[in-house]
Amino acid sequence: MEFKDQTVVVTGGTRGIGRAIALAFARNGARVFAAYLNNDAAARATWEEAESLAGSLVAIKADVGTAEGARAIMDAAAKETGHIDVLVNNAGILRDGLLVTMAEQDWEEVMRTNLNSLFHCGKWGARKMLGQQRGAIVTVSSVSALMGTAGQTTYSASKGAAISFTKSLARELGPLGIRVNAVVAGLIRTDMTAHLEGEALQRIVRTTSLGRSGTPQEVAEAVLFLASARASYITGQSLVVDGGIV
Repeated sequence: MEFKDQTVVVTGGTRGIGRAIALAFARNGARVFAAYLNNDAAARATWEEAESLAGSLVAIKADVGTAEGARAIMDAAAKETGHIDVLVNNAGILRDGLLVTMAEQDWEEVMRTNLNSLFHCGKWGARKMLGQQRGAIVTVSSVSALMGTAGQTTYSASKGAAISFTKSLARELGPLGIRVNAVVAGLIRTDMTAHLEGEALQRIVRTTSLGRSGTPQEVAEAVLFLASARASYITGQSLVVDGGIV
């Protein structure tokens, strides 16, 4: 139980990749606080699955794209111990569409969820880590940030910013004993990619070296590694988990 008694916050933690990450930490003994926005059924299902695990999981409804929501989840997590050991920035949405026809609201919603959450959670999460002079922050990005994808200018921009954010925050927090890294995910089978099927799906799969899509659990393993003591000398890095697309 690598994370026994550690306090872990996972944003977007009750569906898809975030759910796999939250459950993986709980399986390894952590006290997990999973933030979610509006899907109460998914939150309950995640909590119920975690009941039999070595650690614990609490699902908390909070809009981490706002300062109030980010502070609420961080305060709840730190209530018992006064600190947070691991923060996983995973909250994210997708609004595909060509830039020339894209609604301004779509751009703003993606940036609010994918990028503003990094600012608010990074700020208030880091503050909870300062007292113990150690901690790990891991942000989930996407290969769209590295390659660019037609129809994903908003998503690519937000995920590219996440990598730059990671590098700069790592320099700020490194002297304080806090490591900051990113996991760059490829084609992962979740609700977000469920619209891909048939030839559209196979076209992407053919670009991978391994010839298949990935699972949320495979991304979760990379996140756990970067958050663990095994990665104690790694910071400011982006670990690509994409089956060989890039």
